[in-house]
Amino acid sequence: MRNPGLVWFLLAIIVLLDLYVFQAVKVATQSATPRWRAVIYGCYWGLTVISLVILLLMPYMQADTWPKTLRNYLFANVVGLIFAKMLAAVFLLLDDIRRVGMWILSKLYSNPSVEISQAADGITRSQFMSWVGLAAGTTLFGALLYGFRNKYRYQVVNLALQFPRLPKAFAGMKIAHISDIHSGSFTDKSAVERGVQLLMAQKPDLIIFSGDLVNDRAAEMANFMDVFSQLQAPLGVYSTLGNHDYGDYVRWESPEGKRANLQQLQSIHKQLGWRLLMNEHVVLERGGEQIALLGIENWSAKGRFPKYGDLSQAYAGAKDIPFKMLISHDPSHWEAEVLPKYSDIDLMFSGHTHGMQFGLEIPGIKWSPVQYMYKQWAGLYSNGDRKLYVNRGFGFIGYPGRVGILPEITMLKLG
Repeated sequence: MRNPGLVWFLLAIIVLLDLYVFQAVKVATQSATPRWRAVIYGCYWGLTVISLVILLLMPYMQADTWPKTLRNYLFANVVGLIFAKMLAAVFLLLDDIRRVGMWILSKLYSNPSVEISQAADGITRSQFMSWVGLAAGTTLFGALLYGFRNKYRYQVVNLALQFPRLPKAFAGMKIAHISDIHSGSFTDKSAVERGVQLLMAQKPDLIIFSGDLVNDRAAEMANFMDVFSQLQAPLGVYSTLGNHDYGDYVRWESPEGKRANLQQLQSIHKQLGWRLLMNEHVVLERGGEQIALLGIENWSAKGRFPKYGDLSQAYAGAKDIPFKMLISHDPSHWEAEVLPKYSDIDLMFSGHTHGMQFGLEIPGIKWSPVQYMYKQWAGLYSNGDRKLYVNRGFGFIGYPGRVGILPEITMLKLG
């Protein structure tokens, strides 16, 4: 963030948020001894000042050159504190709405028989709501801290899918699907390798990678070439590009530097032994029968993400293949173009959302904040016999952890 005006504006908003939440701290601690109140107030404002200083200095201190672990965890803790205070502020706002309502009623009804509790200095804050707000914020921050340990807790999700158009020779085919490696975020190579070995232990017939190999730069893969080159399958390993792979989110010294980075990344796919599909398709053969696998560059229905992909180009020549699969990084592509225009694409593989690395998935409940932006954000979705699978991501970016949404290796068995 290199705009000083924007930096100061955001800092002002954060300070106002801190002052607002501090009102709950004062209410919740009003029965504490003066000594304990001083300790609590000191801790609150101490953490606040440290957070503000970090946010103020990071844009000017070349934070991208800091050790990766320090940068990731420091930023995650600061942002986590802000989100925790935002959640606490929601409960304070509800209490303030109550207070305003009570004040209005007290003005409208002067009849003593109408019981309205009002202190001499106005409707007071609810100690209960103050405690609830602080507890909610503290719980959120604690969950984010706990989530640090989950970023390498790879889960294998097994699903059996039925398709009426699938050639019999491909019945029982096992497809491993991973997405969003984001190698620039990794700090534990051995943990990543355990994830790759876990995938290979599933003995897939085909491996699909649906984009975002890096955060921004091809060089991020240098230390992980020997790890991901272990991915092999009888029918091959096929990949495509995600929005982060184009280097659109960093400043390059020249357009040539950006193009060279993309060319290097494409070469890395080849060195890994992966077949990178750039708006094209391949025909897979088994037992004398064929299916088509299409792969396109990033294509998003969301305005902030680019449309580099060309499905018409990838589809050309595949019309007569009876069963078609598509690798497309962004799941918004499914409803925006695939469903209405390509009725014979049977299965689509996506990623991109990471499930926001935060949510809740238990029997009967599936929730993440990302669902308010993406209708299809994690797992399996169907439209008649046509299906979309959105992988929750192998890696992570930004927040170096996961809460409720674990890193995923998907195993799909076709029938």
